[in-house]
Amino acid sequence: MRDGKGSLVEPIGGMRKSALFNKVRKGMPSQVADTLRSGARGYGSATSRFREMPDFLVIGAKKGGTTSVANWLVQHPQVMPMFPRAQRHKSPHFFDLNYARGPEWYLSHFPTRASRAARARTAGRALVGETSPYYLFHPAAAARIRDTAPDARLIAILREPVSRAYSNYWDRVVAGTEDLPTFEEAIDAEESRTSGLTEEWLADPAHYSFDHDHHTYLARGRYAEQLRHYFAVFPREQLLVLPLDALKADPAEAFRRIEDHLGLEHRIVDLEARNAREGNPPIDPATRERLVAYYAPHNRELADLLGEDYGW
Repeated sequence: MRDGKGSLVEPIGGMRKSALFNKVRKGMPSQVADTLRSGARGYGSATSRFREMPDFLVIGAKKGGTTSVANWLVQHPQVMPMFPRAQRHKSPHFFDLNYARGPEWYLSHFPTRASRAARARTAGRALVGETSPYYLFHPAAAARIRDTAPDARLIAILREPVSRAYSNYWDRVVAGTEDLPTFEEAIDAEESRTSGLTEEWLADPAHYSFDHDHHTYLARGRYAEQLRHYFAVFPREQLLVLPLDALKADPAEAFRRIEDHLGLEHRIVDLEARNAREGNPPIDPATRERLVAYYAPHNRELADLLGEDYGW
């Protein structure tokens, strides 16, 4: 895939890797690794008729705790990893970035019915899912999920939007996709960076916007408008919405709610947070005050939509 500037885009998603996997990967020539990945995907696509769509999707929000939830779930004995197991994928980014590759390619990322049946015989159930925080924000993702995996249970984790935007900026700086030197410059540039983009343009699988993917710090915190895309095509009970505050305050209770939503038995797993970056400089108080005011009407809209006020 190429973005609007002609640059090659290779979206990837990752989970916590085992020490052995990391050791092998670091010592492996890139050509060999590419060949193995290509071979696994080719085999998965060729056997796609023996595979099934995911049972659940963790759809966002970015920097909202989705990696933690994905790692919690894959520890559950009734949840299977994506295929191939050794790569510990978090997401193939199908419904946001790779939709043009088609359903056979998507199915290639999930275990076969036979392997799921074998797990179910020992564990009672065998669910599989994936996680992409871009799914919540991408305007075409909800309809694509409805058309491709209409029975999937959905989970959205929402973070207080000012903290989310600030964390997102520093995450992009570290990743090398943000070159503006201050958060204030980045949010001031957001409107011009994304001007001209429409939901119709983004819905074309051939189109990709680097700025929409990487430089939408403020827009990603306007949660009500994003959730409405999902509520328009899914029953509300199919989507579990949790605030990140709940995961932090009582992770065991939050995970029980996730288990209940997915029909999983209650099990004890390691509820350590994952992918939490620390050491960012504190946000300027004036900037925080500015963004609290900016998000106030959007937070009220969210509270009205969900019938729950998160106190933001």
